[in-house]
Amino acid sequence: MTAGTLPPNLRHAWDQRRAERRLLGWCLLCMSLGFTLVLGSVHAEGRALAGVDLLPLLGYGLSLACMHLILVAIGFRGDQTLVAVVAFLGGFGLLAQYRLGAFDGPGLQALYLFPVGLLVMVATIGALMGGRYRVLAAAPWVWGGLSLLLVAVLLLTGQRFRGGVYAAGFTTPTELLKLSVVIFLTGFLERHAQALGQWWSYLRLPLPPWRPLWPLAAFWASLAALLLLQRDLGMIIVLSAALLVMLLAATRRPGYLVYGLLGVTALGALATTFFAHGRRRIEIWQDPFADPTGDGWQILQGLSGMYSGGLWGEGFGQGSPGYTPIARSDFVYSVVGEEVGFVGCVLVVLFFLILFARGMRIARHGHDQTGALLAAGLTALLATQTFLNIGGVTKLVPLTGITLPFISHGGTSLLTAFAALGILLAVSDTATAAPRKASRPARSQSARTRAPRRASPSTGEAAEPAQKRKRKRAPSTSAPAEP
Repeated sequence: MTAGTLPPNLRHAWDQRRAERRLLGWCLLCMSLGFTLVLGSVHAEGRALAGVDLLPLLGYGLSLACMHLILVAIGFRGDQTLVAVVAFLGGFGLLAQYRLGAFDGPGLQALYLFPVGLLVMVATIGALMGGRYRVLAAAPWVWGGLSLLLVAVLLLTGQRFRGGVYAAGFTTPTELLKLSVVIFLTGFLERHAQALGQWWSYLRLPLPPWRPLWPLAAFWASLAALLLLQRDLGMIIVLSAALLVMLLAATRRPGYLVYGLLGVTALGALATTFFAHGRRRIEIWQDPFADPTGDGWQILQGLSGMYSGGLWGEGFGQGSPGYTPIARSDFVYSVVGEEVGFVGCVLVVLFFLILFARGMRIARHGHDQTGALLAAGLTALLATQTFLNIGGVTKLVPLTGITLPFISHGGTSLLTAFAALGILLAVSDTATAAPRKASRPARSQSARTRAPRRASPSTGEAAEPAQKRKRKRAPSTSAPAEP
């Protein structure tokens, strides 16, 4: 079936997403080139290639095709560039994980993560597009209670490993906090935005309104205390960044950023004073050579791998990422620097910057406050998570154990990131459709009002329509002549 034989509504949707098809085609071409280079390096090492080695690339191509056809079928009108950026980053992560042997032997089940992630994103778009995302913020305290309950249950039933608390199968259900907390904040701030924006002054010091703020402060203190007991400092930073951005977006009060940064600094000082785990991370970040074969080993090996990559890298499959601890998860960016060099690292950062720019654009042009707050919070989450991961690998900030979105290996974190993108794209569908519906009546009305206002070439005054002129002249032409 060709595009010309499609029903009119599907043909319109197919033509409308032409740019997305071109961008997805370029993504598939780039990933095919990358997989070809990796397979060539594997063959050069003497390992025989099998049909299973082509499964990641085939699965990637089929996943993109199915995703695009579903978006056309449901009439999605959202951001096409954002879809292509996610496809590129996800494909790059799939390529990196294949290079690191994540799909060998029993790890073959990891092949399903990318297609399932795209399925989660598309299902979220279909469920929430057309303004249906507003239902999420209808009961904010339900989401707040679920968030606290999730962390409390994990503390009681989870198991500790490398300073963190994990559920069965070493899963991290606290990744769901990135969605539940943002939805809670959206509903709460939407209801109290006007009250939270009414600051008052004491001795010329601007202060936020305490009465509408104390429920939010109580919730945040409870959540931060539970996460501190879990030693998940990275999650506290990510969620706090989303809170500050959403407060600024809802109230237009920069003072929330100032007081928020002071509060985060105080919380960091508290964590490093009373928690040996946080204090140790600060010390290793300041001087990893103090324990080069212990806690500083991971940082030093990651920096060494990136240094060996140089400008252009050692080539796909030519590096030695096996020397970097946790290379598939926390330190996958180090593998990128080792094999594709500084240029590859800049390319990855550039695509992330495009993602964040498109997300903030959706928040700025949102059709309503719910969509604007959701888009701002989810974009802030992904941006902070990316900064903490890349900053930790490059020794810009202390390590936090945060994964790199769409690229690091990890089931819960990857699926949560795709769900967040699904909500963001659902908001973009409404933001794109709303101006189009509003502009049609304006154009038609202006055309109707301008039509009768043609000026007479002789007098410059508005001339009357031709039919009225004819009707007025008709009696004078048919009347009998006077004697």
